[in-house]
Amino acid sequence: MRQRYIKDAKEKLSSSPLFISNPNDLKGKWHNLFNNENEIHIEIGSGKGIFIHTLASLNPDINYIAIEKYDSVLLRLKEKLDEKPLSNIRLIIMDATTITDVFSNGEVDKIYLNFSDPWPKKHHAKRRLTSEAFLKRYDEILKPDGMIVFKTDNRGLFEYSLESFNNYGFMLYDISLDLHNDLRYPDNIKTEYEAKWEDKGPIYLLNAKRKKI
Repeated sequence: MRQRYIKDAKEKLSSSPLFISNPNDLKGKWHNLFNNENEIHIEIGSGKGIFIHTLASLNPDINYIAIEKYDSVLLRLKEKLDEKPLSNIRLIIMDATTITDVFSNGEVDKIYLNFSDPWPKKHHAKRRLTSEAFLKRYDEILKPDGMIVFKTDNRGLFEYSLESFNNYGFMLYDISLDLHNDLRYPDNIKTEYEAKWEDKGPIYLLNAKRKKI
């Protein structure tokens, strides 16, 4: 879905103390930034941010980092934080391909991947956020028992991801083929996209855990 371009989005983001303009400088130092040793959870592709903002509100003892590629989109999360400030969240503009430049080995406890671009064409498979190339990056930054939570409404991407996680060596559990009608998940937090399109078909979920070394 195309997002409206906002000319001065980067400048407005930079005015927030929660926006991190130099994330590479914090590699291995994120706990120092938050001034605690709480778990670090990241969302790759946070969109307008209602999902991670809600999580951060409900879990003040967890540190959250919203990662988004487009400043005009991330600005919406910044505006939510202007209305309801939270001390346990930070904002980054970056491409996920450079994630190992921002987080050190074992620094992250959990990764959320919500409604990522399915890149349906076969020759674009390596761009999918659940491809082997990306799983390798996550493997580097996750703790030994770190987790990935993945949601999508795209059946093809879901099936591809199941195979990709399994082939890489992640342990799969808590798989749901119809999340919104699954009684095991009464507290599911919806993204903006999820709430808008939930009546168009089922939402798929998988939880994957990195195998301990």
